[in-house]
Amino acid sequence: MAGLTVHPLREATRRSGGRPSKKKRRWLKLATWIAILLFLLIIGIAWLGFKASTIKTELQAAVQLVPQLKEDILRERKDQATATVAAMRSHTSAARDASEDPLWKLATATPWLGANFSAAAEIARSADDVVNLGVAPLVRVFDTLDWDGLLPGPDGANLSPIRSSATTVASAAHAVKASAERLHGIDSASLLPEIAAPLEEAREQLHSVQETLGVAVSASKLAPAMLGSDGPRRYLLLIQNNAEIRATGGIPGALAVLTADKGKLTLSDQTSASGLGIFVPPLQVDEGQKQIYSARLGKFVQDVNLTPDFPTSAAVAKEMWEKRKGQSLDGVISIDPVALAYILDATGPVVLKDPQIQTMANGLPAQLSGENVVKTLLSDVYSKITEPRLQDAYFAAVAGEIFNALSSGKSEAKSLMEGLGHGVEERRILVWSTHDDEQATLADYTISGAISGQGIPPAQFGVYFNDGTGAKMDYYVKRTVQLITKCPADGYSQVTVRVTSTNTAPADAATSLPEYVTGGGAFGIQPGTVQTNTVVYGPTQAHIEQAVQDGTRIPFNSQLHDQRPVGTVTTLLKPGQSTTVELSFDKIVQHTKPEVVVTPTTDAVKNVVMASTSEPCNSGK
Repeated sequence: MAGLTVHPLREATRRSGGRPSKKKRRWLKLATWIAILLFLLIIGIAWLGFKASTIKTELQAAVQLVPQLKEDILRERKDQATATVAAMRSHTSAARDASEDPLWKLATATPWLGANFSAAAEIARSADDVVNLGVAPLVRVFDTLDWDGLLPGPDGANLSPIRSSATTVASAAHAVKASAERLHGIDSASLLPEIAAPLEEAREQLHSVQETLGVAVSASKLAPAMLGSDGPRRYLLLIQNNAEIRATGGIPGALAVLTADKGKLTLSDQTSASGLGIFVPPLQVDEGQKQIYSARLGKFVQDVNLTPDFPTSAAVAKEMWEKRKGQSLDGVISIDPVALAYILDATGPVVLKDPQIQTMANGLPAQLSGENVVKTLLSDVYSKITEPRLQDAYFAAVAGEIFNALSSGKSEAKSLMEGLGHGVEERRILVWSTHDDEQATLADYTISGAISGQGIPPAQFGVYFNDGTGAKMDYYVKRTVQLITKCPADGYSQVTVRVTSTNTAPADAATSLPEYVTGGGAFGIQPGTVQTNTVVYGPTQAHIEQAVQDGTRIPFNSQLHDQRPVGTVTTLLKPGQSTTVELSFDKIVQHTKPEVVVTPTTDAVKNVVMASTSEPCNSGK
């Protein structure tokens, strides 16, 4: 009909008998499938989001229980600790189940994003393994231990539970190690920040746990034998005096033999460093260390720890003792008055019962505690007791009373463990064994005091102090140490070690302090002035570029110790004076975070080691 417009689709439908064309049907099917797929994708994404939220929530809940578990264990709340572990297992299991969902596993195979799903699944799996294979068995072992029975006492200690727990502790450590290795095997470079950050945190936490368990495994193997479970052990005890500083703490002013027999500790053969005499000719020592620290290492027991390498100091001290005393030893233990204070915090105060000691005390505290023992031994004793021989006798008497208190069994287990652990962490307690298998294990840990070997972090710096005054003035010197990382040059890292020292002695120290404290100028140092040799170690293969004091370049001695560069600078400080020395290291090939260890002084290490800093880099570099 003229003028009538026919709709093309209707016309096509009419011609095809009322049905869409094949082409149209194909488009309709495709559109339907696309709609279905989009719907499923939206559902899948929502489901994955739900699972991701579950994983995150459950793992965070588990982590939040860690402080509670620590508190339960430290306070010996065995039932509560078991319940806390059960709650942690519930959370980590839920996170692991979410990561093993079929859709989540399918998502791990997708390009680019798949690595993120895999990493999240591995974090959940590792957390669950650590709790089930590591934490839970350890808490069960803890439940069987009589902590008070493990402490030294008049009748010794029951060491068999430690030995019997070794297998369980080792299995837990293996499980944590396996999880840590799996996480470190993940390439985090291409991960989203939301995944990379938790991964790095998990790595750090597992590394910390792994180190702690490593110590526990070694302790469970070594402690029974070293405490005399298989026969008496005899150790030379060096009590270091931080008022006259040495690389590992202070001169070994007081010496004694510590005998451990089935956990029972006794102190005998107490003497002073001067009582051991001078060794002429000096004992043979490592030639490289003799070049740095002189032959005095083998001449005076007071100088065996001019080197920061305690295995060297201990071996020389043992040889000196055996030559003069004719006694065979199983090892050497070093401790300082600050660590003795930590022990007194656990045992409670001690009283010097010897009437002769009480008479010579001349106004010193009748009762020594964790609060006053450091000041008494490192400062007050020199103003109250003027004769060095009597000072040594007083020092030895105090040490004897503290170890008697430790051996009496009156210590509180938690406080004693914390105190001894703190002393080891600050390098105030060091141990060396003559038994090769034991020493090989000790060498992996801080307690060995070694400066080289498998247990030393690759980017470790060391700052050590040796007195050059010949007196007891280091009680008044306050020190801080800081690492400053500079922008890499030629592909190598650069680190500056900054050491600031202040002589806080009174302005009239030359007359107001005892001559024995100031040195009286006997070694050419003006009374009240402090001379210090600061020795700085860098990582292996590094190079010392320069030394600067208060902004001016200065000469320094440069040597090597076990392939580690060593720089030595000597400073003089009058009362009230401060100085800052910086040694710059370049050609550092280690690509790990630098860290520093320091000589333990009278101050807490946390107040000496300042937070490391990094200088800003220009974007064009």
